[in-house]
Amino acid sequence: MRTINPWINFNGNAEEAFTFYKSVFGGEFTKIVRFKDLASDEFQVPEREADKLMHIALPIGKNNVLIANDVPEFMGRVNENENRSKIVVAAESREEADKIFNGLSAGGDVEGAIGDSPWDTYAGMFRDKYGIEWIVEFDPNYKG
Repeated sequence: MRTINPWINFNGNAEEAFTFYKSVFGGEFTKIVRFKDLASDEFQVPEREADKLMHIALPIGKNNVLIANDVPEFMGRVNENENRSKIVVAAESREEADKIFNGLSAGGDVEGAIGDSPWDTYAGMFRDKYGIEWIVEFDPNYKG
């Protein structure tokens, strides 16, 4: 298996969230597609949904891509307080783990402060200000 890339659904604020994620991870968006870009006679897009994102992609690290979209109103709202699957970020150092943890958790709710874990890693867990759950971890014993 080459990679596993998480895809997140948002209620109209995917662009705002991904601009925030980009400020933490760096890099450039590789793809941005708005609903208006897909509009046609067969696929009518209401004006209020036209600028929402059908697809956005942000490469993270060497082989991973974080992907998202806004869910159109006609499909209903995403429950932002559900227990979504967590996104795990494997950092290359304690310093990188701290930078990512502190950046992404800003304005969110820390569920487990970053520090030494019982399984011999340096890890922390939080829900960011957009309701997405993350684990940031550095494993000093990883030999990959």
